Amino acid sequence: MIVEPLVSIISINYNQTKVTCEMLASLKNLNYKNFEVIIVDNASKEDPQPIINLEFPEVIVVKSAENLGFAGGNNLGLAKAKGKYVFYINNDTEVTPELLKPLVDLFESNPKVGMATPKIKYYDTQLIQYAGSNAINSFTGRGSSIGYQELDNGQYNYLKITDLPHGAALMVPRAVIENVCLMPELFFLYYEEHDWAESIKRAGYQIYYVGTAEIYHKESISVGKLNPMKTYFMTRNRLLFMKRNTSGFPQIIGFLFFTCFSIPKNIVSYIVKTDWKHLIAFLKGIKGYFFIRKPNENIYWAKPKL
Repeated sequence: MIVEPLVSIISINYNQTKVTCEMLASLKNLNYKNFEVIIVDNASKEDPQPIINLEFPEVIVVKSAENLGFAGGNNLGLAKAKGKYVFYINNDTEVTPELLKPLVDLFESNPKVGMATPKIKYYDTQLIQYAGSNAINSFTGRGSSIGYQELDNGQYNYLKITDLPHGAALMVPRAVIENVCLMPELFFLYYEEHDWAESIKRAGYQIYYVGTAEIYHKESISVGKLNPMKTYFMTRNRLLFMKRNTSGFPQIIGFLFFTCFSIPKNIVSYIVKTDWKHLIAFLKGIKGYFFIRKPNENIYWAKPKL
């Protein structure tokens, strides 16, 4: 009898106990049975532990005294994980029964794979959010998802190397994390999985899209699509990603593009819409990049002690 490798499923809760419990309920339908679940509560106002312990007693709840952001919360959960593979999923997702096996089979058959993401579809629709990704352009700091907003007719049901994973559903072998680095906490929110992927690719691993595995994403429930906080971190971290992952002429052109095109375009757009909250968040994001509190950045590249 073949024993399935243990998969550690890690998800972060932040003031979304009901949504988190919906995700946990969906995990009970998984055909793959050898997994553990770790929920990291990122200093929520409401304590999710009593409800989770009552409804899902098998789940490990890790409580943080402060909001550590996406990467920090996941790294905290990783310290409790025992699996050969770590599967990071957003709490605003719901899984399909066949989700885990194609991902695990890929890693078991190919030691060069460093990350893998399944097909991601919008919840309650057949529209695709992610079917692989094109690389972030070194000049614009922008990437694009393959299949975005397309109706799923099985056209992306394949296995393929891709440029970037998606943070809503991301599997990584524990050995890769130990050999490369932890998820970079400097970003706090957004772009962290892309920066992490670049580190893993530089170490010689490949990123894969697995179209035979699916997950459904409710998207941006925790932060909100129109939250100024999202504008702040997307702006700040776009610049941070470019600084850390480009150099020379592409980096110079990238920052010139942002200065001469992106800044005026966004300012005019927010003024025309009289959207002062997002204008302020955008400008603060730029300032935040230049005045980001940086402990020794080397800790984000160092091998973790697990």
